[in-house]
Amino acid sequence: SQNEGLAAERTKVDQAKYLQDAAWDLNLPQVSVGANYTRLDDNVEISPSDLFSSMPASGTDAGKVISQLAEQLSKLTGTDFNSLFTSQITDKDVFTSSIRAIWPIFTGGRINAAQAIAEGKTEEAKYMLAMKKQATYEDLSRFYFGVVLAEQVYKTRQEVEAGLKQHFEHAVKLQQQGQIARVERLQAEAAYDKARVETQKSKRDLEIVQVALTKLLNASSPITPTTTLFTNEQLPNLDSFLSQTLTTYPGLHLLDAKRKQANGLIDVEKGKYYPEVYLYGNYNIYDGHSLAAELTPDWAVGVGVNIPLIDNTGRSGKLKAAHSAVSQVNHLQAQAKQDLSVLVEKTYKEANQALEEYQGLQSSLNLANENVRLR
Repeated sequence: SQNEGLAAERTKVDQAKYLQDAAWDLNLPQVSVGANYTRLDDNVEISPSDLFSSMPASGTDAGKVISQLAEQLSKLTGTDFNSLFTSQITDKDVFTSSIRAIWPIFTGGRINAAQAIAEGKTEEAKYMLAMKKQATYEDLSRFYFGVVLAEQVYKTRQEVEAGLKQHFEHAVKLQQQGQIARVERLQAEAAYDKARVETQKSKRDLEIVQVALTKLLNASSPITPTTTLFTNEQLPNLDSFLSQTLTTYPGLHLLDAKRKQANGLIDVEKGKYYPEVYLYGNYNIYDGHSLAAELTPDWAVGVGVNIPLIDNTGRSGKLKAAHSAVSQVNHLQAQAKQDLSVLVEKTYKEANQALEEYQGLQSSLNLANENVRLR
């Protein structure tokens, strides 16, 4: 069986890993297929006169002579050579389709920063899972030994009830024989009734803690502990607890992951000050059958540069905010280490005090055993 809370945290880790894998895809080019339809005001045409007028020779004396000869030839033949030899470059309805690709090759470190942030989020999810495991283990220990203690309390209450029942039965007989007063029999009966109530209460307490343990482990049947209560004769050295806590506590590593994300945000905002360099390409799949399409090459590749001059994303303020986030994490980690040190020392002293109190009860236990033996 599994704990649903832990399963949920594991799912968060998987989710963060998938997003980290997705961030790696930023290294790949973006390739797409596109289509365009354009409606022009009129067909695009070029006549011999338009073509000739665009030539450098059109303004020379030779060009003027050629132009005059063409006009006279048109008058003599009655044919408009200008209209006859006019070419349609493209129709006014233009449809094209192409494969386009763009590949950023320098982004000022923003791609690496995004990948570092994704990695930091994965680490954060892992340490959140570790903290959940630790908290669940603490609950498991508390519920498990709570069941063990409740079983012993219930057993003790049953023994007390049995003893007081016997005492009550003796009191009834003694009253019948006139050896004790009625009030003494009532006292014995009241003590017995109270013991019965305490026994039932301890039984309910046992059932409650058993339910908590069973639900924590997501088990289909009640869990029966096999380990008894125990104590150590002495506790390990305090320094070993402090060192291990500050080294292994997931909450501190969680802040390390937060710092990595904040540093990534710094790199992202710094990258906005750098130019972006990219490769691009285009391959025509369909461009019609016009003269313009015939003259246009099927493919083209190149390199582009985008230099930010004025940015409206607030990069300066965001960069300062990212630096503040790093400082915040540093302060939180320092405070967390201080709080953990205090908590470990406090818990250690409380545990040591409880152990001393337990060991100090041995003489009382010896006295009780001797009283039982003598009676």
